[in-house]
Amino acid sequence: MTDVSTPPPATGAAAVPRARGGHPLLRQVLVRVGTALLVLFCTATVSFFLVRLSGDPVKVLLPPDATARQEATLRASLGLDRPLVVQYLDYLWGLPRLHFGDSLVYNQPVGHILADRLPATLELAAGALVVTLVVAVPAGIFAAMRRGRASDRTVMTGVLLGQSTPPFWVGILLILVFAVGLHALPASGYGTFANLVLPAVTLAVYSVAVVARLLRSSLIDVLSSDHIRTARAKGFGPVKTVLTHGLRNASLPVVTVVGLEVGSLLGGAILTEQVFSWPGVGQLTIEAISHRDFPLVQATVLFFAAVFVVVNLLVDLSYSLLDPRVRTSP
Repeated sequence: MTDVSTPPPATGAAAVPRARGGHPLLRQVLVRVGTALLVLFCTATVSFFLVRLSGDPVKVLLPPDATARQEATLRASLGLDRPLVVQYLDYLWGLPRLHFGDSLVYNQPVGHILADRLPATLELAAGALVVTLVVAVPAGIFAAMRRGRASDRTVMTGVLLGQSTPPFWVGILLILVFAVGLHALPASGYGTFANLVLPAVTLAVYSVAVVARLLRSSLIDVLSSDHIRTARAKGFGPVKTVLTHGLRNASLPVVTVVGLEVGSLLGGAILTEQVFSWPGVGQLTIEAISHRDFPLVQATVLFFAAVFVVVNLLVDLSYSLLDPRVRTSP
């Protein structure tokens, strides 16, 4: 005899158990944030100890004929005579409060120095990102739509050259052509749009190649799918089909690379700023390393690491907006 008080087993969507641990998206955010903080902690620790292998900054700050007593006095005033573990713990204690110590060379808080140089680096990276998107997205779409033709091979040849050419060499070449030869743009300086053009183009060359190549490959895969053939059968033109139905589906891997390239643009600005005498964080990093300015080197390294970590975090979270299936993934 059947027990009518026992409900039948659920089927379909009702049979799916509720996800444990709260909302999947919130859990994903917490895991990503925890991982990001762990990466930053490891970066701060490694940079603290590695930078001290470069030598004694007192030897650089004092003239060669300085006495041992003068060196000891300066070392004590800078706090470098304390045990290494004490210096490390003091450094970690200041990080949550965004206190990175005082520069050994400039005698100013490191945070103030970074704040003064950061706008120039952000301006350069933003200019390079605009050049990347304006050039790479149309180039990738054009190459995908003209697959196998001469125009596609021409675009891919330019992409290959862009990925194979060192950025600092591109910068020197642009200076020789547009600054020395044509006198059209300044070779160095900061403050005007003309000063920004050559550094931004130099910094964007590699990113343009990467984004254009990936967008082309992703679009070629999407354009061979069933829903694209259905759109063409309904009478949609090739341009409308690509822009309306193909581009969004092909954007997921491209968003990843663009996000990573944002971090690469900031990190790659070190050499570009050096070539064009651009007064940003990249040039500041080179100066800090050459003077063995421990607090300043540690802060710049942590800054670039934080940029990569934050950008990767935002890219991971953006997946849930572009592809709702990611929200339910473990």
